[in-house]
Amino acid sequence: MDGGTIGLIGIAVLLFLLLVRVPVAFAMFLIGFLGIWQLNGFDAAKSLLASETFTLASSPELIVVPLFILMGNVASVTGMSRKLYDAAYAMIGQIRGGLASATVLACGGFAALSGSSVASALTMGKVSLVQMDRFNYDPRLATGVVAAGGTLGILIPPSTGFVIYAILTEQSIGRLFLAGVLPGFLLLTMFVLTITILCWLKPEYGPPGPKTTFLEKGRSLIGAMPILIVILVTIGGIYGGLFSPVEAAGVGAGLVIVYGALTRTLSFKDLWFSARDSVVTTATVMLILIGAHMINPFLALSHIPDVVGNALTSLELGVFGTLFVILGIYMVLGCFLEGFAMLVLTLPIFFPVTQQLGIDPIWFGVLVVLTLEMGLISPPVGINVFIVKSVAPNVELGQIFRGVVPFWLAMLVTLGILIAFPQLSLLLPDTMFN
Repeated sequence: MDGGTIGLIGIAVLLFLLLVRVPVAFAMFLIGFLGIWQLNGFDAAKSLLASETFTLASSPELIVVPLFILMGNVASVTGMSRKLYDAAYAMIGQIRGGLASATVLACGGFAALSGSSVASALTMGKVSLVQMDRFNYDPRLATGVVAAGGTLGILIPPSTGFVIYAILTEQSIGRLFLAGVLPGFLLLTMFVLTITILCWLKPEYGPPGPKTTFLEKGRSLIGAMPILIVILVTIGGIYGGLFSPVEAAGVGAGLVIVYGALTRTLSFKDLWFSARDSVVTTATVMLILIGAHMINPFLALSHIPDVVGNALTSLELGVFGTLFVILGIYMVLGCFLEGFAMLVLTLPIFFPVTQQLGIDPIWFGVLVVLTLEMGLISPPVGINVFIVKSVAPNVELGQIFRGVVPFWLAMLVTLGILIAFPQLSLLLPDTMFN
């Protein structure tokens, strides 16, 4: 068999393994190793497994992953996330749909600490769903807004999705982090606008919450100041050139730990469990990345990226036409595959095509990550939907999926805006590096 045939068989077997729920990393290990063995010999496959594992695991850029995850975990156990929600709740909770909008704002703030969509949905779900149920919010709006708001975790920096994209495409993590800031705020605004429109059309969806006094608003804002300061120091430090992303991650993690120690909200037991969870999550990310570095050489040897690239080029769709096709494929795959799996499987194929067309890699990264967000709430896989279901077991899964539809459409509109106006993604990174 020629390389192309072996490559197609390998991709088909890999997709089958993913569909039967074989862990992504192990599926890529297996197919990558066997594929290279078949195409280049056993010694080459064995050598690549040893070298790529060590090279990637010793990469200093990846230190941002455990540190930012630790920062989010500690912020959660110290109650910083709850105070962030309380501040948003006090400011806008009294308007119609205000609790839902406060949930989105809190999700955006927590996303700037955790970098994880799952952590954002789980944490904010526990905090906000009880309040929205208390004030008789429609379950579709309440659960839909938590599932959608949680997706901000992989767009608003620090973002694990951006880190993986940067490693796979050899781009700057700092530039990608900054590129996600304005699109993240745009998407957050679109979510709030969606809530406002829904509650205007159907007032029973989001009844107004209790009014708060000026003094109560001030107290809640003071309570949220520590988390806002951490966000300002970490992201502002990267933008101002004071920190590299790795240094910013260390400073951020250190600040939340100091806050927990000073306020006595962080015990040694809490710190231990936060650190352990961070290690487990980091190990998962590392295994996926190492698996990706096994499957990528296999795809290169089989010339699959060249075949797909030539096929897309031969269609003569132009830059935007090709971009629409690629993003459309991501949307379809998002209905069946987990986001990180999509990144590691598709970037070796699609990224060279975008480079041939002159598409800015930072801009493309933002578009891809936003499309991955849409997959987090797309049926039937929709990881965030199942996370919310675990927090709200009394709400039917179908209701949650119906609740996320308006927010999925808001994401689609946001994606269109970012395609039409690339500078929304490129303004901050270009300003920082120029």
